[in-house]
Order: sequence, then structure tokens, then C-alpha cells
Amino acid sequence: MELSREIYWNVGHGAATLVPMYLLTAVALAIFAWGFWQRIKVYRQGKALNRTDDLAGRLGGALKQALSQAKVLRVPGAGTAHGLFFWGFFLLFIGTCLIVIQADFTDPLFGVRFLQGNFYLFFSVVLDLAGLIAIVMLGGLFVRRYLLRPKGLESRRDDAIMHGLLFAILVTGFVLEGARMAATELGTPLAAWSPVGLVFAKMFAGLGDEGLRSLHRGVWWFHLLIALGFIAIIPFTKFRHIFTTSANYLFADRRPTGALTTLNLEEEGVESFGVSKLGDLTWKDIFDADACTVCKRCQDRCPAHATDKPLSPMKVINQLQEVAFTAPQADLIETASRDALWACTTCRACQEICPAAIEHVPKIVDMRRHMVLMEGEFPGEEVMAAMENTEVNGNPLGMAFAARGDWAAELGVKTLAEEPEVDLLYFVGCYASFDKRNIKVARSFIRLCQAAGLKVGILGKQEKCCGEPVRKLGNEYLYQSLAGENIETIHGYGVKKVVTSCPHCFNTLAKDYRDLGFEPEVEHYTVFLERLLQEGKLPLTKGEEFACTYHDSCYLGRYNDIYQAPRTLIGAAGGQVSEMAQSRDNSFCCGAGGGRILAEEKLGSRISETRAKMAAATGAPLLLSNCPFCLTMFEDGIKGAGFEGELAPRDIAEILAERLPAAPTSG
Repeated sequence: MELSREIYWNVGHGAATLVPMYLLTAVALAIFAWGFWQRIKVYRQGKALNRTDDLAGRLGGALKQALSQAKVLRVPGAGTAHGLFFWGFFLLFIGTCLIVIQADFTDPLFGVRFLQGNFYLFFSVVLDLAGLIAIVMLGGLFVRRYLLRPKGLESRRDDAIMHGLLFAILVTGFVLEGARMAATELGTPLAAWSPVGLVFAKMFAGLGDEGLRSLHRGVWWFHLLIALGFIAIIPFTKFRHIFTTSANYLFADRRPTGALTTLNLEEEGVESFGVSKLGDLTWKDIFDADACTVCKRCQDRCPAHATDKPLSPMKVINQLQEVAFTAPQADLIETASRDALWACTTCRACQEICPAAIEHVPKIVDMRRHMVLMEGEFPGEEVMAAMENTEVNGNPLGMAFAARGDWAAELGVKTLAEEPEVDLLYFVGCYASFDKRNIKVARSFIRLCQAAGLKVGILGKQEKCCGEPVRKLGNEYLYQSLAGENIETIHGYGVKKVVTSCPHCFNTLAKDYRDLGFEPEVEHYTVFLERLLQEGKLPLTKGEEFACTYHDSCYLGRYNDIYQAPRTLIGAAGGQVSEMAQSRDNSFCCGAGGGRILAEEKLGSRISETRAKMAAATGAPLLLSNCPFCLTMFEDGIKGAGFEGELAPRDIAEILAERLPAAPTSG
């Protein structure tokens, strides 16, 4: 397929074309550079942020993501079409560059021609097929956007411009190739190596030499102008995602998955915390907003949006972009809407699926931080009460902190204050300490550890809430206060290993606490028990097989990539898992994340009920999970969805404890 000046030259056009061609190219590149510079000036209104450490490693990762289209291909259909179009157009771009290099540099300057022989034949057929694939895929994407019109997919002027320009560039390229081949190659063996161009050549065969020259000359100039126009308008249209998406891979957050910035609450001169105006954002936040392609994948995966709440991660990002480029003095929180910001469960489904590597959750949490820390606003009175309970008693449930270890009284488990020499510290968490349903899970875990011959200790009344729910709701001050006390207590006992049955506690201790100096190794109980099982230290009797389905909790799955260990444990207990329609990294949230476990779900339908319906659709009688928040939500969700008696929520630890050998009876 032809996209270069060399072919124009071969048909016999004059060298006078060179000067205007390169002059127009220079103008297009100047507009391109100026357009991006204007956008860079907007990005620079944000706060400084270092995203250029290990630049070589970042560059390698960015090239891998951009060229493989791995994130794009995660959604079949449109993703596949986009990936194939990208590869087709990319090959045409490479081919054009090679032609220009030979025609304008190596051949006239050094007499070197590398586009010849067998390589040229291979080159010709590859570019022809690449052009054909690009046109077909572009057509498929056009049909999807303008004829099928998936719900929620917004079509804007940019989309029409993109489709029109790209289609014109591709088709005129084949017209040029056809005109050249009709004049120089038709009837020769060489023509077979350009199969698509040959079709066009046969269409133009009757035009004669002069007619072919005229056709080629006119189409060549049109092709050149639209190609240069394409380059010039890139910064001003969605075409810029060609560069912004690739750059976003380069600037990706390389901290542990889901990490939030730990605020320095003692920093002098800081008058405001969180985000409410453009200057509160980092440059990367603004760049993120400009990189969005409005593909709606994040919106499609959002559990809040799916249950008719006013949150669309895509719209939040778009609104930040509109403020940055059209209304820099606007209040970001009011623009995004408070109800939308409070609806987020921080499940990270949006970030996991985003092909542009946009970081949605930190922006939402930062705006929540401003609402809580600077405005004293909470999503409801019940949340304010939970915050007060946490501050006074160390837990959001309002239970007396002195009773935090009472659940373990009959199990022979001692606190570290009583016996500091233990194999591991079990960080119990608030729900497993005080909630009757989740206390059963805690007791099951202790029984499993004891069966493995391990000595387990707890902190009892010295343990405080890990702080995760209040942090995700924006109360960074209370989170750091709780974290500081927990860290000091745990370090004071010289603990080396911590295991927790709550993914939220696990993620917080294993990652977030590191910013505050926390050192011990931390594991979630599913990983810990799975290793004991593999080492032959967990004596399970498999028993009869049973049917079940399994819910991947967001904070164990998407936040920590732990998918197999829970399934291995279920299988060891005899469980036959029927996967839900949304599982593993595509799992649907239970509705409790982002501190929503503390808030009433007043808008839309209940997320937990939606998930319960997915579980019931498998036909399994058991819904297994590994998280106290999930278990709590499913207890209510199953009732609300009308599946009580048909579907029972259980924790994996409970199932495993039931498979322990019976204790011998005394004679």
C-alpha cells in the first residue's frame, strides 16, 4: 500500500514537489508541537510528582504495553478490532518511514536501496494486508459506534473526525497504489505481491498513461494534505490518545497496587488537605484526565454505576478534564457531585480495565479527604457516628475496646501482653472481634492454626481498627492515628509475622503501613493456610464433595492478585466451584469497600443484592468468601434478593475447620 512520495516520483512527477511537501510537513509538525505545548502548560498547573524514576525500566514497560495492546485487548470485540487496527496502521507507518528513508536519504545520498528483491516482495504483501485489515477493523468500529451504539457509549465530533480522516488516508493510499501499479506493474509477476493494490489497478487500467498520471497527481496531493492534517490536529482531538495513552504507561504508578499518598499532616504552611480545585491535583491527575478516550470500560465495570448510583468513573475523569481546560477556577467536588464521590467502593475495577492506565480511585479519595478534613462532611450521620466510635473505642461498631479479645477466651489463645513468644500474631480486625457472625470465622482460623501445631497470639484490647474504612472515606487524620498506635504496639512486641482474615486489614498492614514504618511480614489467611496445606501441616479430611460458588473480594483479588490460593483451599475441602459470570479480576464488588461498610446504601439498588443474584444464577447452594465485609454484606444481600434458604454465605475458614479431624475422646 502506498503512503509515500517515492511512488509519486516513480509515475514521473517533477522534483519541484519536494519543497512544498517538506514545507507543509514542517507546518504540520509545528502545529502539532504547539498544540501539545499548550496542553503541557495546563498539566503544569498541577502539583509536582515524580514519575520518572527508573526511566529505562519505565520506557521498556511502556513500549511493551503500547505495542502489545495488552490492556486494549482485555475486552473482546471492540478491543480486538482496535488492536488489529493499531497493528495494521502501525505497520503502514513503519513502511512509510522506510520508503521515505530510502527515497529521500539512502538512495539519493549514498545510492543504497534496501527495498528490493525478496525483502521488497515481503514488504509489499505485508503492507497491503495491513492496510486491508486496518480498513476492515475501522469499518467494524464505525458500525459499533454509529449503528449498534452500545448503551453509554458517547459519540462526539472527535469520533466522526477520527473515522473520516483515517478512512480517507487508508483508501486514498490504495487508490495511489492502484494508479501506480496500473501504469508500471499490471501484467507482471510483481503485481501479485500487492493483492489489494491489484484490485484497484484493474479498476483504473482503462484510464491510459495520462489519465493515470492525473489521477495519481490529484490523489497524491489530497492524500498528503489529509495525512499532514491528521498530524496537525492530533493535540486538539481524541487522536492525542496515540501519545497520551503511551505516555501514561510510561508514567504509571509503580508503588504497590492501590497505594494512596500518605499525607504529611504536620507539614508547615499547608492550609488545605485533599483536592477541591485544579491546583490541588498533581500534574499526573490532569494528564490522566486528558488521556481518557471515553471508551466507557470503567463505567461498564463500576458496581456503583451498575446499581443506578450517580457515579460514572468516566464522567468524573471527563469533568476534571473540562475543568482543567475550560474552567480552571471551578470547584472540582461540586463539578463531580458529592453523591457520585461518596458512591465509590474503591474496588479498582475501573483502573483494572482502563486501557489508558488512568488512576481513578486516588482522585476520588483525595476529593473525599477535602470534604472530611476541611469541610467536616460525611456521607451520612451513621458514618459520623462510626468515625466517633472508632476514635473513642478503636472500632466503628461502638463496642467497648476492653472486650475486643473476649471471643477467644475459650480457645486457649493468649494476648501478646500475656505471652509474647508466638509463631504468629493474628490481627483480628473489628468485625471478627465483635460481630457475632464473623467471630465464628475468627474461631475457625484459630482452630486451623492449632491443628497445624502453631502458637497464635492476639493483641486483644490493644488492637485498634486498622483504619482502612475511615481512610478510604477521607479521614486521613484518624487513619494515621490508628495506624500509629497499632504499629507502635506490634513493634513493641517484636512481632515478625502477622496474619489477618480481613483483606482490608491485610492490604492496609502489608502496604499502607509501610509508609509509616511498619516492618513485619503480613499475609492473608488464605495464602498462609494454602502454604500450610502444601507443606502437609494442615490435617484436612476432604469428606464429601459439595457444590459452591466463590466470590473474589476486591482487596484480595484486584488489589493483591490473590486468586488461586482460596480456590485451592476450597478444592482441598471437597468444594466444586461454579464460577460466577464475573469472577477473578472481573469480580463484582460486594458493596462494602471504600468505607461503604459504615454507610447506608440509600441510592439505587443494593450492590450486595446484585452480587447475590449472580451467585444464585450458578445454582450453587453456598456462596464462599474470605472477607468479613463481604460476609456481612452477603448476609443482608441474600435476604434482600429473596434467596434465603436457597443460598448460604460462608467463609472459607469455616468450611476448612469443619474438615479437621475430630478430636479423640477420652476413655
